[in-house]
Amino acid sequence: MALYNEILPEFHGFNAELMGISVDGVWCHAAFSRDHKLHFPLLTDFEPKGAVSRLYGAFRDREGVSESALFVSDKNGTISWSYVSPIAVNPGADGILEALDSLPK
Repeated sequence: MALYNEILPEFHGFNAELMGISVDGVWCHAAFSRDHKLHFPLLTDFEPKGAVSRLYGAFRDREGVSESALFVSDKNGTISWSYVSPIAVNPGADGILEALDSLPK
């Protein structure tokens, strides 16, 4: 999340909005956002736990956690790019930025 916070101006350069979502609760998000000085919203997928994550194929029922997943949608809400990485792997930002650059202007 700190990486995305640092490159937030690049997202804005594409006229894109950035949001984070996880299965953690709202109070965890508030503390995390405050402690890391994030400048984008964190959404909670806590109750029912993982409902949104399941819709995007990123929830791991056995562990009750979500994979690190990235999605880029166009202005109509159509997902044009996605990447789901293993839990221990930081997905970085290169793929997102390339996907944003490839969207129709």
